[in-house]
Amino acid sequence: MLKLTKNKMAAMKRLSDENGIIGALAIDQRGSLKKMISNASTNEIGDQGIIEFKKVVSRELTKYSSSILLDPEYGLPAAKERDEQAGLLLAYEKTGYDATKPGRLPDLLDEWSVKRLKEEGADAIKFLLYYDVDEAKEINDLKHAFVERLGSECVAEDIPFFLELVSYDANIEDVKGHDYAKIKPHKVNDMMKEFSKERYQVDVLKVEVPVNMNFVEGFTEGEFIYTKEQAAQYFNEQSEATHLPYIYLSAGVSAQLFRETLEFAAQAGADFNGVLCGRATWKNGVEPFAEQGEDAGVEWLQNEGKNNITELNSVLKRTAKSWMEKVEEK
Repeated sequence: MLKLTKNKMAAMKRLSDENGIIGALAIDQRGSLKKMISNASTNEIGDQGIIEFKKVVSRELTKYSSSILLDPEYGLPAAKERDEQAGLLLAYEKTGYDATKPGRLPDLLDEWSVKRLKEEGADAIKFLLYYDVDEAKEINDLKHAFVERLGSECVAEDIPFFLELVSYDANIEDVKGHDYAKIKPHKVNDMMKEFSKERYQVDVLKVEVPVNMNFVEGFTEGEFIYTKEQAAQYFNEQSEATHLPYIYLSAGVSAQLFRETLEFAAQAGADFNGVLCGRATWKNGVEPFAEQGEDAGVEWLQNEGKNNITELNSVLKRTAKSWMEKVEEK
């Protein structure tokens, strides 16, 4: 059972719906969003275009989400545009990682601290860590110490710590391919076990589903790697890997596949507590925004974007469980 302070408990409630389900919208993308907008536009939109897109997403879609995840580099104006009932998570990591060095080592935004993010109105801090449970001990020890420092900083500021874990294998380049799919359950579930340890002071894990759904029987027309029964077992093992609240990230899959994945997880008995869903909700709105301007982007968000998030909310009501069942106040 996770023990939360009174302030952390109150913050968690601001990030959730009345039933303790986290239905959060993620738009903390920076480099990848810049590329998406640039590819969709014949004009140079620049940094201001990223800021404006985040603002319209926040303004139009937080009416339907329990909270929003933004970055302090481009997202603070969007934080001010969010619906008054929506909580705020702020990202603390630099975008991407240094591909010239081994280990995908993490780094923080130089001019920010947990204290400063909290002063900007954050209800929780989110940090993204790339992690390979089988990588060299000296690399993973660096990551362990790094997360320990983050956890201690969040404890000092009495603010929830959301750790986003993205798995990989140092020797397999294509994490969406056949070879990685075979070992993904081990990679995802074992890293959850590691960062559920009390020493890291994590309050919520933001994680991938433990299988690649494109290789699950019934979800692919081609060769499958996991039978439905095997995939269900991996979801069960994921729930058993942690006592912490955990939420799913959408990992860039389509809105429909993400909804189907949540249904499958619930049928398997997964004990997840919500989602932090990004591109699956808003990515198809980038093109009209970049090509035709803000009005076209707003129109897309008010129609398809709204449908994506309200349909996801309907699925969450049937599938996710309250994080309140996993915590008690200190």
